[in-house]
Amino acid sequence: MAMGSEEATGPTLDVPVDITASQMEVLLNQLLETGSEPDPYAFYLGEAEVAASLGEAVSGAGLSAESVHVVRYQPLAVFRVNPVTRCTDTLPGHEEAVLHVSFSPDGTVLASGGGDATVRFWDVSTCMPTHTCRGHEHHVLATAWSPDGRKLASADRGGEVRVWDPATGKRLCKPLRGHTAWVTSLAWEPVHSAGGAVGCAVELLASASKDKTVRVWNTRTGTLAFTLGGHTDSVECVRWGGVGLLYSASRDRTINVWAVEADRTRGKLVRNLTGHGHRVNALALNTDTLCRTGPFDHTGTRPATTEEAYEVAKKRFADGFAKMGGRELLVSCSDDFTLFLWDPADGKKAVVRMPGHQDIVNHLSFSPDGRYIASASFDKKVKIWDGKTGKFIVTLAGHVSRVYQVCWSADSRYLVSASKDATVKVWAARFGGSAGVGKPHAVETLSGHYDEVYALDWSPNGDMVASGSKDRTVKMYVRRLAQRACSTRCVCHPHPTPHLPPHPRAVGATSSRQWFNCIERHVQRIQTTGALPALALRLLCCCAGARWS
Repeated sequence: MAMGSEEATGPTLDVPVDITASQMEVLLNQLLETGSEPDPYAFYLGEAEVAASLGEAVSGAGLSAESVHVVRYQPLAVFRVNPVTRCTDTLPGHEEAVLHVSFSPDGTVLASGGGDATVRFWDVSTCMPTHTCRGHEHHVLATAWSPDGRKLASADRGGEVRVWDPATGKRLCKPLRGHTAWVTSLAWEPVHSAGGAVGCAVELLASASKDKTVRVWNTRTGTLAFTLGGHTDSVECVRWGGVGLLYSASRDRTINVWAVEADRTRGKLVRNLTGHGHRVNALALNTDTLCRTGPFDHTGTRPATTEEAYEVAKKRFADGFAKMGGRELLVSCSDDFTLFLWDPADGKKAVVRMPGHQDIVNHLSFSPDGRYIASASFDKKVKIWDGKTGKFIVTLAGHVSRVYQVCWSADSRYLVSASKDATVKVWAARFGGSAGVGKPHAVETLSGHYDEVYALDWSPNGDMVASGSKDRTVKMYVRRLAQRACSTRCVCHPHPTPHLPPHPRAVGATSSRQWFNCIERHVQRIQTTGALPALALRLLCCCAGARWS
């Protein structure tokens, strides 16, 4: 066994041909001496994942069971996210279509933007609005959280960018004006790249526009840092990578790769990637999740200072980047029905061209561990590709109209897709080989919206999925019997405490009496932990009745 391209882990072993992936995981943990809590791994024979048994993978690859083969392994997430199964809350408030929803890096706040020119913040634990931010004069076409969770940027059809404080809902700096056409995409610098900034704070924000430029702003001073030109048509997408590179995709069928200078006042064009035959719609990086979440992980730990956040983010990125083989891979999709996989640090030639869709490919996403790529197309299909080789794996069919967006769970084990057919579908990421997997199908179909679903996001902590629709609502989805966790930490308890009772629809309650019985049991559990004083618990029970509707 070997990890990636590294040397072998332990000696050459004789194993039975019917050894399963779970048995190989036990064997590997013994070789690595991981202790009492084994780590999960995925295993590969060549480019194919060992899904069931090694024998089936060997025969599927046309190899001999009597020969010596190298089985490579890759670490998986040590935590598990449960699939969402039902809509628990509908969040009204927007007066036009909801075009964007996005969770904060720690998963405690949701932001939404839409055609009514407002940005709204929602408390995830209560699903209640906290702030409505007004100031835009046109549709809000793009939103982006800073990876330290302290700022949210929004951009509108008039070309104006605004930066908000999620804690107060107030504007943090003057409006960032300079674009002469609408802004199509926003991207923040990663926390671990901000070490040279004042106090290690995240300051730089990149915006892409239909005016053919990418502008990089200093959000602390509210000024333009530098402008990146070079495209000959509208810039459709911008991504800020984890190794100091910016990526911009354009209607001119090209992707530009920019290096940000050390003084952070200039950008230099280092690659021009060509190959697509039509406009490039979207980009995704295998480091997107690492850059998005910065210092936050599934445990909910919050750094006390910006310096601590920088150090934690730097270590998290280094560890995650090493598990991905030390390469930042880029994938692009286009109106030419294809995807391209690139290794920009290695050269300007594509790793592979990825045909297969029968219509426009509108959106794509790397799984957080970099193993898979999901693409959403107007051909009503979601396709899954190998994240390292670009090899096609499987087609997920089930939507009856255009698929607009796809999004992965934090542990890379589930995928959600949003469609024009007004549904959100949940898929299990069991794509490795054909052994016992059967024809892929949706684990859950989440209905509830009355019109097209434009926006989609899965919280980084794995708790919830949010969707935004043309019907002007935001919907929240959780797993069955989910317990809501308080968004703050109790000083007398070292872990997040379940201050709120479960929502009635989350526990299948059909009457207020059933729900109050559930509240009583919930309060008894809290009293047992001693997390809240008795008076606060009585107030909780009194206020909880207001949530029954």
